[in-house]
Amino acid sequence: MSARLTGKVILITGATSGMGRATAERLAAEGAKVVLAARGKESGDTLAAAIRASGGEATFVPADVTVEGEMAELVGQAVSRYGRLDGAFNNVGAATAPGPLTDLNAGAWHAELVVNLSSVFYGLKHQIPALKASGGGAIVNNASVAGVTGQPGAAAYSAAKHGVIGLTRSAALETAPAGIRVNALVTGGVDTPLLRSGMGPTPEEALRAAGAMHPIGRVGRPDEIAAFTAFLLSDEAPFITGAALAIDGGMSAA
Repeated sequence: MSARLTGKVILITGATSGMGRATAERLAAEGAKVVLAARGKESGDTLAAAIRASGGEATFVPADVTVEGEMAELVGQAVSRYGRLDGAFNNVGAATAPGPLTDLNAGAWHAELVVNLSSVFYGLKHQIPALKASGGGAIVNNASVAGVTGQPGAAAYSAAKHGVIGLTRSAALETAPAGIRVNALVTGGVDTPLLRSGMGPTPEEALRAAGAMHPIGRVGRPDEIAAFTAFLLSDEAPFITGAALAIDGGMSAA
């Protein structure tokens, strides 16, 4: 495994399962000091302990990143613990308001925007000053293929993820002079507990149904997302910023 992230302090939200967990493990294996954030303390402490047992450096901070004050505290704790912040993976998101647009009520609409878009805004708002103080760095926001395509039955989710890409581009332009790169992932279906439980009567049928939606014929693996995220957060991607980068098995091309 490469040691290209050695010495870098990187914050990961939604860190205890799926893409967040795989990315935390990958970054730590590449030498990063990872600050893990999620709401579940037990799972967070368990993951941090497992990373340390494997020779990595990890700290878990329980946080609800849909609350700005908790995001601010999370970034503050990362800097207090390690003295700097070099990168972040804003990974929290969920489809919470399925159904036709005309059936959406205002509460469901706003809740969807908070978890998928406002959480990224809060992250950028408080991560960017910390990265500036460290001399620069990189941020990756998880936007989803819903950020570049329409999603019938998921209007609020698609709107929020389109917003993540717009936010990413604006942040990239504002922070480029400070040596900060900001990019978004356009992820397709990924084999996570959420996908397995939400797309079919059994996990196996859910995977088959989701895989059939991808030209490549399968869903992605969390470790594939983790590897690409590690690259974007490393010094091997110095000329990439403001981009919405597809890692989606061809979904957005179709």
